Amino acid sequence: MARILIVDDERSMREFLDILLHKSGHEVTVALHAEAAFTLLERERFDLTITDINLGAGRPDGLAVLSRVKEKDPQTEVIVITAFATTENAVQAMKAGAHDYLIKPFKVDELNVVVQKALEKRALVLENVLLRSKLAAQHPDGIIGKSAAMRAVYQLVDKVAPTRTTVLITGESGTGKELVARAIHAQSRKTGPFVPVNCGAIPANLIESELFGHLKGAFTDAKEAKPGVFGAANGGTLFLDEIGELPLTSQVSLLRAIQEKRVRPVGATKDVEVDVRIIAATNRDLAADVKAGRFREDLFYRLDVVRIHVPPLRARPEDVPLLAQHFIVRTCAQLGRSPMRLTAEARQRLDAYAFPGNVRELENLIERAVTLAEGDEIGAAALPGPLRPSTSPVLELSEHFDLEARLGEIERGYLLAALDRAKGVKKDAAALLGITFRQFRHRWKKINNEGDDDEAE
Repeated sequence: MARILIVDDERSMREFLDILLHKSGHEVTVALHAEAAFTLLERERFDLTITDINLGAGRPDGLAVLSRVKEKDPQTEVIVITAFATTENAVQAMKAGAHDYLIKPFKVDELNVVVQKALEKRALVLENVLLRSKLAAQHPDGIIGKSAAMRAVYQLVDKVAPTRTTVLITGESGTGKELVARAIHAQSRKTGPFVPVNCGAIPANLIESELFGHLKGAFTDAKEAKPGVFGAANGGTLFLDEIGELPLTSQVSLLRAIQEKRVRPVGATKDVEVDVRIIAATNRDLAADVKAGRFREDLFYRLDVVRIHVPPLRARPEDVPLLAQHFIVRTCAQLGRSPMRLTAEARQRLDAYAFPGNVRELENLIERAVTLAEGDEIGAAALPGPLRPSTSPVLELSEHFDLEARLGEIERGYLLAALDRAKGVKKDAAALLGITFRQFRHRWKKINNEGDDDEAE
């Protein structure tokens, strides 16, 4: 049931709409001119307003009613009706936010469909408003999730934020590690800026300069002095993302800066004091890197004072609907589209998907789906390949078809894909495929016609 306001100076039309909408179960209020409607709008709220354009000579018209409705409650839908349609009026009404524009006389079925669509849109808008308020209540800094795993993350963020403790955030790529770091900074007592830096994206020969700054003329391209990220973050938080990618030679300098709270810009002879809180993040197993000699043990323990692990999305499936709707609302706003919702089939496919790319993958596929979807719903067909309704492949058998060769091609493709994702480490590739290293090695030799010599990887 919806609360509907009817504004029309024609008695027969008011009574017709009143009876029709009452039969549909709605609560109807009528006004015979704009001034009466204005009075009602001051003291009551309606889900839908249906107004004629011509409301009597010398009186405000239906466009004035439309304007007042949107002024009082932008989420209230308005249907404009008229027996004297003009292109100018239609354009004005739609630009002012009318849901639809109907020309008298109209059919009952036509009106019912338009009313239903308007109320569905209103319900969807309110649903999105409610969702945003619920999401804001999840965590004040925009981290979204109601799962037990994410509640544990919230608790750690709340405990560690007011302190000066160094934090190490771990988790797979795309899980939202930087968002957690920003939440810690937002709740901290630091008044300075939050400065993120991707350690893996800095060229090896520029790392010292990027971290600690340099003086003018310190090297060939140093045409002016630069403070570096430590200097830029002074008084605030320095977020060292992908810390595991930092070369060993630079790890020594970073350790000294963290311990002594002093940095020496390239080309300088004196240190500069810095007041910076360090938050580091990695998608690697730093403890394993320490054992392998790829990461300094002393730096690891200096960073790993408090560890916050951000779980992968597949480990918290109950958060997928919340995140999906959040991204839908945001993308619709960015694209200027009306609010949208997922169909039941699309939700089921999202629930069943493992999301190897985590939250970032979900964000990207929702943006794609909103862009491609028609109307107010996102169906399964708008989702990317792995989530679309599958169709049985057409199998073609040539005269000289070789099953073993075809299966070998498929197997080789999976082995290469796993090796690529594991950065060439065969043990890790085997784990990704759910087989043992010995099985992987055997299959790899078989498809590459290699000998039987032993490997020690």
